[in-house]
Amino acid sequence: MPKLLNLNSTVYELVNKYPEIVDIMKKLGFDAITNPAMLNTAGRIMTLKKGAAMKNIDIEHIKETLKANGFEIAE
Repeated sequence: MPKLLNLNSTVYELVNKYPEIVDIMKKLGFDAITNPAMLNTAGRIMTLKKGAAMKNIDIEHIKETLKANGFEIAE
């Protein structure tokens, strides 16, 4: 079954659905994702798109990295 990932889903939703995404996102620069308090607060409203803009991380780089790790991207 493909791992379909919507960039408009919250980080909290993505981590709960695909726990393996935590290590990938940490390597991309989302350091706070390993903090349970941040995940349960800001992660409930923050999407990957919003987080990328806030951290100034190229969304195309995020997409490529996720695809390389077996995810399919839905906009």
